[in-house]
Amino acid sequence: MTIDEVNNTIERIGTENSKMLNGLVARLEDIEKKVVRGGGDGGSDLGNSWGRQFTNTRAGELADLESSRGRTSLEVRAALTTSTADADGSAGGMSVPKRDQVLGMPKQRLLVRSLLNVVQVETGGSVEYAEQVGRTNNAAVTEEAQPKPESSLQYELKQVPLRVIAHYIKASRQALSDVPQLEGIIDSELRYGLALVEEQELLFGAGGQNLEGMVPQATAYADSLGLVDPTEIDTIGSAILQATLTDIQPDGIIMHPSDWWRMRMAKNADGEYILGSPMTTVQPSLFGLPVAVTPAMPVDKFLLGAFAEQTLYDRWTARVEVGFSGTDFTDNLVTVLGEERVGLATKRPDALIYGDFGNVT
Repeated sequence: MTIDEVNNTIERIGTENSKMLNGLVARLEDIEKKVVRGGGDGGSDLGNSWGRQFTNTRAGELADLESSRGRTSLEVRAALTTSTADADGSAGGMSVPKRDQVLGMPKQRLLVRSLLNVVQVETGGSVEYAEQVGRTNNAAVTEEAQPKPESSLQYELKQVPLRVIAHYIKASRQALSDVPQLEGIIDSELRYGLALVEEQELLFGAGGQNLEGMVPQATAYADSLGLVDPTEIDTIGSAILQATLTDIQPDGIIMHPSDWWRMRMAKNADGEYILGSPMTTVQPSLFGLPVAVTPAMPVDKFLLGAFAEQTLYDRWTARVEVGFSGTDFTDNLVTVLGEERVGLATKRPDALIYGDFGNVT
């Protein structure tokens, strides 16, 4: 073989080896890219499985890459845990707890308004109504061609002032913006506060700048049956009679839960519950009249009578408004105001009977 032939052979072998080497390098570069991307377009398990199983391995720490078999080895330094310590494998800081609904304070059932006749008032700061205060009845049997007797009626104009019940809460604009449910909570709490005060005013308002409550105008209970050692149920029956004798039929009773349950648990001589078996649902009622069971009425007291004959005037129904007051704007605050404007006309005070059961001295 000549020298030229030897040189040509060496050059040919070098070219073939160069192509083989370039191909190997290209394959290595392709595998490395897939590792970095987490598996490549083909969804290979190579990158995905590593990413899911290990998060604390430093980037690029891949060793013993065997391109011919498409394998890599990976050093695992620590297993993942929910620990919040500053250590390898601690992933507890990534865990976000689920936030449940806000648990508010208990709210009292408000029932007195539902017993009354409610009238919406559109204008004015007071309400006037005419009340009949006199009746002269001269009706009589008359003979033919004789003059008929004359009767007369007397009315008096009464005026009911409308009073405002209100309160407010300060809140930051950031809090209202960042916590969507906070707005609903404030709205609900403000309305509940108004209704709670309204119920007390309807029952015990002392007049003046307050409402004219029903209890201060009611007729005191007086037993007309001569009951001896009466039970609570006996007392209610006697009070119903007292109200009925005013010619106005009573339609409801208000009492404290303690007094209702004392009656509900009363038993006869055979040990049977008088107001019904505890296995059945018994709607609070006595002698056919519904009982409004509410802590708004003090223990051992009751109010009974014709509640539909009394009128609650709604000038402003309960509402909640948001605005700026004082330095609110520059302080990034808002004032959330709840208010209502109402009036109460106790038109039949003689048909309301207020008394006690005699259990508290």
